[in-house]
Amino acid sequence: MPKPAPILTEAEIALRRTLAERMVILDGAMGTTIRTYNITEQQARGERFKGAPKDLKNNGDIYSLTCPDQISDIHRRFLEAGADIIETNTFSATAIGQSEFFIEDPREKGGRKTPAFYQEVVENKFLQELAHDINFHSARQCRVCADRVAAQTGRRRYVAGAIGPLTVSLSNSPDADDAGFRVVTFDQCKADYRRQVRSLIAGGVDLLLVETIFDSLNAKAALVAIEEVFAEDKVKLPLMISAAVGRGGETMISAQTVGAFWNAVRNHHPLSVGLNCSIGPDLMRPFLAELAGQADTFVSCYPNAGLPNPLTPTGFDLGPQDMARYMGEFADSHLCNIAGGCCGNTPEHIAAIAKAVEKKPARTCTVVTPAGSPVAATKAEEVAAPIPLRLSGSLPFAQQPGTYLMVGERTNVAGSPKFAKLIKAGNYEEAVSVARQQVDNGANVIDVCMDDGLIDGVAAMTRFLQLIGSEPEIAKVPIMVDSSKWEVIEAGLKCLQGKGIVNSISLKEGEAKFLEQARIIQRYGAAVVVMAFDDNGQAASYAEKIRICERAYRLLVDAVGFPPEDIIFDPNILTVGTGIEEHNNYAVDFIEATRWIKQHLPHAKVSGGVSNVSFSFRGNNPVREAMHAAFLYHAIKAGMDMGIVNPGMLEVYEEVDKELLGLVEDVILNRRPDATERLVEFGEKLKAAGAVKDQKADLAVLEAWRHGTVEERLSHALVKGIDAWIEQDTEEARQKYGKPLAIIEGPLMDGMRVVGDLFGAGKMFLPQVVKSARVMKKAVAYLQPFMEKEKADLIAAGGSAKAQGRIVMATVKGDVHDIGKNIVGVVLACNNYEVIDLGVMVSCEKILATAKEKGADVIGLSGLITPSLDEMVHNAKEMERQGFKVPLLIGGATTSAAHNAVKIAPHYSEPVIHVLDASRVIGVVTQLLNPENKPAFVAETKAKQERQRAEFADRQGARKLLPLAEARSRRQPTDWATVDIPKPEFLGLRAFNTDRQATLTGRSAATPGLVTEHLTLEDIAAYIDWGPFFSSWELHGRYPDILSDAVVGAEATRLFNDAQAMLKKIIAEKRFTARGVIGIWPANSVGDSVEVYTDESRTKVLKTFHFLRQQNEKPADQCNHALADYIAPKASGRRDYLGGFAVTTGHGVEQFAHTFTAKHDDYGAIMAKALGDRLAEAFAELMHKKERDYCGYGKTENLEMKDIIREKYRGIRPAPGYPACPDHTEKPPLFDLLHATELTGITLTESNAMHPPSSVSGHYFNHPESKYFAVGRLAKDQVEDYAKRKGQSVGETEKWLGPYLDY
Repeated sequence: MPKPAPILTEAEIALRRTLAERMVILDGAMGTTIRTYNITEQQARGERFKGAPKDLKNNGDIYSLTCPDQISDIHRRFLEAGADIIETNTFSATAIGQSEFFIEDPREKGGRKTPAFYQEVVENKFLQELAHDINFHSARQCRVCADRVAAQTGRRRYVAGAIGPLTVSLSNSPDADDAGFRVVTFDQCKADYRRQVRSLIAGGVDLLLVETIFDSLNAKAALVAIEEVFAEDKVKLPLMISAAVGRGGETMISAQTVGAFWNAVRNHHPLSVGLNCSIGPDLMRPFLAELAGQADTFVSCYPNAGLPNPLTPTGFDLGPQDMARYMGEFADSHLCNIAGGCCGNTPEHIAAIAKAVEKKPARTCTVVTPAGSPVAATKAEEVAAPIPLRLSGSLPFAQQPGTYLMVGERTNVAGSPKFAKLIKAGNYEEAVSVARQQVDNGANVIDVCMDDGLIDGVAAMTRFLQLIGSEPEIAKVPIMVDSSKWEVIEAGLKCLQGKGIVNSISLKEGEAKFLEQARIIQRYGAAVVVMAFDDNGQAASYAEKIRICERAYRLLVDAVGFPPEDIIFDPNILTVGTGIEEHNNYAVDFIEATRWIKQHLPHAKVSGGVSNVSFSFRGNNPVREAMHAAFLYHAIKAGMDMGIVNPGMLEVYEEVDKELLGLVEDVILNRRPDATERLVEFGEKLKAAGAVKDQKADLAVLEAWRHGTVEERLSHALVKGIDAWIEQDTEEARQKYGKPLAIIEGPLMDGMRVVGDLFGAGKMFLPQVVKSARVMKKAVAYLQPFMEKEKADLIAAGGSAKAQGRIVMATVKGDVHDIGKNIVGVVLACNNYEVIDLGVMVSCEKILATAKEKGADVIGLSGLITPSLDEMVHNAKEMERQGFKVPLLIGGATTSAAHNAVKIAPHYSEPVIHVLDASRVIGVVTQLLNPENKPAFVAETKAKQERQRAEFADRQGARKLLPLAEARSRRQPTDWATVDIPKPEFLGLRAFNTDRQATLTGRSAATPGLVTEHLTLEDIAAYIDWGPFFSSWELHGRYPDILSDAVVGAEATRLFNDAQAMLKKIIAEKRFTARGVIGIWPANSVGDSVEVYTDESRTKVLKTFHFLRQQNEKPADQCNHALADYIAPKASGRRDYLGGFAVTTGHGVEQFAHTFTAKHDDYGAIMAKALGDRLAEAFAELMHKKERDYCGYGKTENLEMKDIIREKYRGIRPAPGYPACPDHTEKPPLFDLLHATELTGITLTESNAMHPPSSVSGHYFNHPESKYFAVGRLAKDQVEDYAKRKGQSVGETEKWLGPYLDY
């Protein structure tokens, strides 16, 4: 039977009617108003608590019992001020909350709070009775007050049962050494909340208000408790939910964004959702606007009266009229339906707010229907547009129409032997890194499964999810809790603050169990995977699949009220190609069942385990990869939304060999009876043939495409990056087409359009595009002489020739980094844009002069180091002054859309567009150069930049920096009397070189006696960290996992193999020369500076390095770091040391890259430069290892190479110009000490960038607690102090530190 729609209470019906007509007013701050009554400690205790062991004056909740007259008077005043809804005085009316006032804290005696402690708390009869009395009597007080004023005024008033956040966190650990520790359990919080809810309902509240949500998982415990009470007691009250966010728009403790929070609570069908407390209305506005734009229900807003200010009567900045002004504007902007005030808001504030909004129109919205209404549509023509699946971790995720959701499955013990081994060994720290890799590799959702006979599933699931919940980079994505054991699933749900997915439930244990589990999942707000099983077994045929799925759907939607968009069917992907005839149609049955589900079960999703389909071909990866690609191609077309795909087992459909694809599709689609035999036979040939490296010797390639038309061959060569026949095919095309330009604009550009489409759709990756560009360039180079003749003839005849657009690009003055710019240039050239690349360290004058001379349509500026940002500003100002009218593109690692909007765009009246990476540039340039599209695109961009400037200004006003003196007082503490300070085995310099001739010379005029040690490039290459190498090619993921990634793994593997081949060539032919120097000197800190001495007498200062300190406000238990904290102060009497280094592998890189450029091979040129950069970083890592060995402690590290690359050793090597030491002007004194230019050949540009580019320099700190950090924003007082220390003007200092200034 369909579940009947829930009956709304009479109070809810009336309140909804009022909300549809006008703004509704909520009351103000009970705590703030209580203080105005000057209640004494004796009054607060009353007779009942006169013997209590702790002070109770700040326990405002008990005032409902001990000072009921005053509390009733406060309620009366708020009601008479215009409040429609008053809250009960029960913010901390739980056993856990009251334990702070009545139970001894174990920490006072050296212990700590644990779940065992809180188990005693929630079972404490005194606290249980106290909590009940507070909730019940407070609700009764409010009821009486509300009804009395309603009778007097003729206007109905409502009582909201206030449910606060508790004084504990389910999302965070208080133990810095154990991120998985929690002081309390979900079940303990839920049990406490259940008692509170029942007492409030018994007291007569009209609705429940879960408010001031600092920790979203705590709120989930409250919401689950509420839903359980509703179900058990057969009662249903309207629900208000309100989060407390900080200045970044995230919940204060669990760091969940507004959008993620809404996705997590929406399934509870609240009467309203909103924001309260923590910040004032000015800071709250952007986050309220975000929530109002997403919420399909009423929105509440009751902010603090500004920021705390102890000098004001209320303790907060804003008075009644200030709050009225803000809340009136919120109403005008349709941001909320319910307005009130939190901390600092008195009855006078509420009266002003009520008056300000009384004539404002109500915010309209499509109000979410309370759970239970059946979805009646069953025919395709009746189905509305599909509702997307919305999930969340700390960030929101909404599956966009037509996109395929990839579920990362490497944290599944059943599918990953490595992960299973780590969990069984209790090595959770490394297991967490597996989850992090999946996020880095682009997984939308992480599947976590602990089903193994040797693993305690409940304990392992809980521990692992709590650990990843404490990792911000992992916690941002939704989690799929995967288990065949219900107790493990429920344990997992209790660890998710966001909206996850349960995998899975089914009807195999009957309808009663199925419905019971579905209702519990719904209480937790999760989506669910439903397997196509029932009491008859697993569905194998099409008929059984759709029968079971329809049955489950009707039960979930009609009987449970489960949101249909949160139902994910897995109709069972079964193995084909087994040789058993009844298996032949399994894939077709799944695909057709998918199509039927999308047509007949509105909004439901379809998923499946893709690797199952190819299991009969295990051991033959090429065939399996092709089967997965073909199966997904057809299943996605039929409507499949998501799937768990084994990493490394997925080929791009368009790249599957056509003969193999045909054979595979014969099997997948069951197109012929002998399909399996034919695929087996071909698969055996593939295995026997092995890899064929010579393109022209690969007969399969010849047969596949060499017999096609010249247009087909050119297109294939471009898509595949094959240049073996390009000149031959281009000449054949020239004979056919006659005009070279017709070939470029015809078959060549047709092929490149295919490349562009595949790249834009994520079906090709950057390395492939660059290879395609190499083929294109070779074809164009072959045609060039013919085109020059035609161009000359055309111009002589009075015509003109122009490419699609002309772009002048350059790395700005003072900067030498160009890999990213070069990739952008290649992508543009691939799309028929003429690119004029001026190279690196190009002055503004040259860029603009060239743009004028060449008639540029667009100018592009690139830079890596922070001084380049100021140079870009200068370029923009000059373009404005000189009257340029062309768009300006901004890109590079240090740039951002926000910086561009705030710092660069305001100085140039034409479009200034930030381009994130090469994949975005074509879309941007195409819009800018299209006369029809440009106006709308520019208007949209400028509007977005205006919003970014406004948001930046808001943040500037909101951000609080500590005075420098206070920041220094919060320096990292060190016991300098006992800390280990290693003494190095030498002082001075040591140089290193891969050029043996230079080693034999071994002496320097500036450093007599210096002997240079010999290294080899092989020594250095052993220290390469390959992760950033893939990032430079815009393939994102952690090495080595990226090589088996489901999406980019195949291309990453090809790229890696090419890199290995080139690296081998570089080493064998000694193409690059590595030169480096390290130094160690006696040193001590003086304030935030470090003095380096000539010798151990420490009487003469050789150099002084100046460092900057963090000034951002932090929690009391966190320090404000500066690098000087890691060197012993002079006053300590301890002898300390500072190291430095400068290394390069850049000698020879440009020359080697040029050998590829000369052959129109951008792929090879970019590869050469990327390997130069990787070798330079590896050289720096090798030198750091040697420095640690020279200091003694490195000799006992016993670290594997992977641990060295992950920097799991003691000590750091921060570089001037980077986050811990953001000032590039600290580089020249370091170079002076190291004699770096003389010994390494590295020079500094005017912006202090190093040349050659493949170079690294920095300091060595050996302090055992040293770590990397970002200095962040700087206040004026520190900049002035820093300028004074450095002996330079404040203006000069501000120039170099511009991006970090907070003023």
